[in-house]
Amino acid sequence: MTNIEINTCYVKVPNNDLEIDAYLAQPASAGSFGAVIVFQEIFGVNSNIRDITELIAKQGYVALAPAMYQRIAPGFEFGFSPEDVGYSPEAYKLGLQYYQQVKYQEILSDIQAAIAYLKTLPNVKGDRIGSIGFCFGGHVAYMAATLPDIKATASFYGGGITTSSYGEETPTINRTSEIKGTIYTFFGTRDSLVSQEENEKIEAELKKHQINHRIFRYDAGHGFFGGLFLDKYPFLEQHPNGYNPEAAPDAWKHVLELFQNNL
Repeated sequence: MTNIEINTCYVKVPNNDLEIDAYLAQPASAGSFGAVIVFQEIFGVNSNIRDITELIAKQGYVALAPAMYQRIAPGFEFGFSPEDVGYSPEAYKLGLQYYQQVKYQEILSDIQAAIAYLKTLPNVKGDRIGSIGFCFGGHVAYMAATLPDIKATASFYGGGITTSSYGEETPTINRTSEIKGTIYTFFGTRDSLVSQEENEKIEAELKKHQINHRIFRYDAGHGFFGGLFLDKYPFLEQHPNGYNPEAAPDAWKHVLELFQNNL
């Protein structure tokens, strides 16, 4: 099922006394669908994350992108900048500033709230929920994978998985044994932000705990999945490390395989 008609809107995801802004994309037709939570990069739920959310919905899933900076910077988002072949220095500065303030337990609580929200939707199969995330969101997706409700996870170049967990003493990789579903991880061999040593450690830990997984490595830099939208953002082709014409389409093929087999 590809490129079906979809509806999109902004919604509020309740989490106790907090309301999390989120972007919802879903098939326009009646039915019962698997669901995917889309976790942002450090730049908020911007046009690129919304594009990905819509793309997933067009494959026949209910897709939800919650704002992971809701407590710190409600409404924050930065878009691609042609002048900077990606994101501007100002975007990086602010995104990193907010990224450094997030807390593990708060993020986990927001993930659980997103799962609970999806289960209230009449067109969602509550036992068929997965996630996908990029950079910061790649780490968040790895965290989400430890929850029993998450059946499939696509984690793209997640930073800090082996070394940190947002204020907790135990790095997120130490929770790998809690992953119950299937996880696919995606890395660029020229990524200056996530080293080969890090992704090799992740692979070793997944193997050690016999987690159902696959590891994909591409001759590309950080953020290479943006190349999937080259027709909309042609300037990304100029990216010194991130662009590889084959990386994003191949990764997308495997993401679809993951969701089709598990959701």
